[in-house]
Amino acid sequence: MKKQKLSVLAVLFAFLATAVLPLNVMADQERSTFTVGFDAEFPPYGYQDTETGEYIGFDLSLAEEVCSRRGWTLVKQPIDWDSKDMELKTGAIDCIWNGFTMNGRETDYTWSTPYVDNSQVAIVRSDSGITELSQLAGKIVAVQSDSSALAAFTGADATEENKALAESFADLQQVGDYNTAFLNLQSGAVDAVCMDIGVANYEMEARGGGFTMLDERISSEEYGIGFLLGNTELRDQVQETLLEMLADGTFDRIAEEWGLSDSVCLSAEDQLSDEAAAYEKASLWDKLANVCGQLLKGVGASLAIFLLTLLFSLPLGLLIAFGRMSKFKPLSWLVKLYISIVRGTPLMLQLLVVFFGPYFLFGVSTSGNYRFYAVIIGFSLNYAAYFAEIYRSGIQAVPVGQHEACEILGYSRPQKFFKIVFPQMLKNIIPSITNEVITLVKDTSLAFAISYTEMFTLAKQVAAAEATIMPLFIAGVFYYVFNFIVAMIMDKLEKKMNYFR
Repeated sequence: MKKQKLSVLAVLFAFLATAVLPLNVMADQERSTFTVGFDAEFPPYGYQDTETGEYIGFDLSLAEEVCSRRGWTLVKQPIDWDSKDMELKTGAIDCIWNGFTMNGRETDYTWSTPYVDNSQVAIVRSDSGITELSQLAGKIVAVQSDSSALAAFTGADATEENKALAESFADLQQVGDYNTAFLNLQSGAVDAVCMDIGVANYEMEARGGGFTMLDERISSEEYGIGFLLGNTELRDQVQETLLEMLADGTFDRIAEEWGLSDSVCLSAEDQLSDEAAAYEKASLWDKLANVCGQLLKGVGASLAIFLLTLLFSLPLGLLIAFGRMSKFKPLSWLVKLYISIVRGTPLMLQLLVVFFGPYFLFGVSTSGNYRFYAVIIGFSLNYAAYFAEIYRSGIQAVPVGQHEACEILGYSRPQKFFKIVFPQMLKNIIPSITNEVITLVKDTSLAFAISYTEMFTLAKQVAAAEATIMPLFIAGVFYYVFNFIVAMIMDKLEKKMNYFR
């Protein structure tokens, strides 16, 4: 019996030992697939074809050819760019191949040799009158989060000239993708967008004019393929295949197909580098203190969204509930339609409509200052619809006898509502209100849909910059503590109002 138990334990131990092996190492031993992580909103390097629904792009075409020659099956894995390091470290992807800038990240990954020379440029509206980078002083400029453009302005390797230029901006805003950046630029919410020149050329052509690229370059850099630090075996296999493609002309043909012939720089003369520069590692407590200090900058924004949304949505929800219960049918049906639309569409979409709607629907240009107001308006309108239905259920739960008693006592309608119905309704809806308030705390993270930086967005940016998941866990602790306090307050309020027990 003991031998059988030992055998079972041995098998289990062997299974667990196999399971915890680095996924990349196992894949290299018997590789049949090659998983490429990429940003699906980064044309022409990687994006989704609107006609076929397939993911295509220059980098993906190169990856397809590499897999074809090596007998691998290519897995195209779209990723959240802010989470790319976690995707790579967990083995969910084999490499980051998507116009991935090497400069400033030399020691963070095992790199291929550079294959694209790239520049960061500024795009403005054609009617803006801006022709030089210096004219961006006092303007609002947008960049993608954790991008080369952001690093060119604020990174450790940023030039003094670029740092001074960034300090002269009225605001340097971070967006999640370039489509959002161009929507901001087109609506007038930002004055310029800084991005890779290859992406800029594609976006300007696809949007049919109305934009101008400034002649001055912000910075220059090189693209490479980033592998998990130390995974030289897989890197060497891919590098060898790319050089074969370069020698027989396939690499240049693919570059020409994607209009990047002037940018490619792959060379058999370049040497691979496996040496990581020595640097002093900060202690865990120092890192923790640094991350917490950065996240505190976003706590105020999250609290402002939370408090102002409650301030406006709670009374507005009561008005909407009255409209919903009105005996005037046109008003009742109109309010029902509003509630149906709000509850049936994502909050993120509603924020986009509130922010971009004035320009694209009515031709009214918005400003960067409108961004925060749009967040509050969007959240308030959304939560007011939910609160309205909660109020309605609470009002209708009050026994009919209470209304009849009020009529006998000669109460007016306002007196009946505020002295009799409202207290009973409030008592009944506290648990439902608590759920919505707790949800609101977490929903504040959706403000990033219109590039408003709150705490969780800041946590994602810090996580990407520090290549660690710790900021996300710290943000999670904040949400939990905040919600714990909210739940505790609401629980005490519920007990205080439970005066019949």
